[in-house]
Amino acid sequence: MPRAPFAPRAPFAFAARLALVAPLALSAAACGGAAPAPESPQPAQNNGSGIAAPATPEAGAMGPSGPRDPSAGKNPVSASGGAASSADAAPSFPPPRPTTLPLAPPNSDDPVDRLLLEGDLAFERGDIAAAAKQYEAARAAAKAPKRAAPALVGLARVRIARANLPTDFGAGKGNKEIAAATKELRRAVQSEPGLGAAQVELGRALLMAGDAPAALESLRRGVALLPNEPESHSALGVALLATGHRSESLPELARAVELDPGSAPRRGNYGTVLLMAGRVKDAIQQYEAQVKLADGDARAHSDLGSALLFENDFTRGVAELKKAISLDPQRATFHTNLGYAYQQQGQVAEAIAEYRQAIQLDDKLASAWINLATALARDPKTRAEARAALEKARAIDSTDPRVKANLEELDALEKDQKKR
Repeated sequence: MPRAPFAPRAPFAFAARLALVAPLALSAAACGGAAPAPESPQPAQNNGSGIAAPATPEAGAMGPSGPRDPSAGKNPVSASGGAASSADAAPSFPPPRPTTLPLAPPNSDDPVDRLLLEGDLAFERGDIAAAAKQYEAARAAAKAPKRAAPALVGLARVRIARANLPTDFGAGKGNKEIAAATKELRRAVQSEPGLGAAQVELGRALLMAGDAPAALESLRRGVALLPNEPESHSALGVALLATGHRSESLPELARAVELDPGSAPRRGNYGTVLLMAGRVKDAIQQYEAQVKLADGDARAHSDLGSALLFENDFTRGVAELKKAISLDPQRATFHTNLGYAYQQQGQVAEAIAEYRQAIQLDDKLASAWINLATALARDPKTRAEARAALEKARAIDSTDPRVKANLEELDALEKDQKKR
């Protein structure tokens, strides 16, 4: 994703470019895996503190394939991609739907189908060994290639899960297990082209292998064959976003939520794309639902808190970010986002403390170094340290335009200081 534009220059001595760590990467559980989150757009206005918005808050992670977290993988939205309906505000939600696409009809008495369904259930609860056993038994019991196709899909799922790779775009490029799984899935599709689960799983594998056109083609076929499965829409939406088709991903993730309104990860995924599209209020509605569905999930609170900062609702935003940290104190991005909130309110000492904590947890987090520099640059006594922090950020990513802009402003500030 392209970097977010800078906020306007502040009428302050040091018009620093801050950065919130991208809110929510799209949720892995809702699409069978996890992928890194893109940076969210920065707030478009300056709050008068003299500092442009810091890097955006961390977003929920979405990804294509891999073992599902039994507690995740369930989501909802309006088919039109609009704001959540009044029903979304209700205190209760339907149970989330499974994220494992079924390989057989649910009420079948056929022995092969029963083995496949047992494999699906085991995979859904994360018991990969049991899933492999059931899928292998189904393959052995099948008499014809077409009948064995679903079992090949299941075995490919297992192979991908055992590869233990991020399910990001290109994350499995050159990996032998991903290549073997892709080959098995192609065989399954060739034997049974009308098997929607095979098309979806092949699309996920191709995405990991870095073949975007083929992945999207297969995933679109999967959606056409499984129009009422939230997971097919979620997988396509994640792939579209990962390959730069953000506007096309919106209706797919919206449909996933509409079909599965009780899924916290799907709510988070949809909220993230809404936020990236600048529809902050709609995003907040989805994140609020996500928190109701997963109150113990630190990411859900971070997502909501980060989105609230875009609305300048610092009271609620800080509360949600503090809740996220209380649930997961070791995540550096949570501390960076809380520091951003403090800095936007003029609580510079508190902001510096959070940035330092973030760096202690992850010294490769460029946004923490940048934001620390913007806070330190306010005081002439700590401007040397501010410059050192910006150099740290430049060493992490020499192409980050925020580093160049802040260094230029720091040069100008120090030049003016010498003239006095």
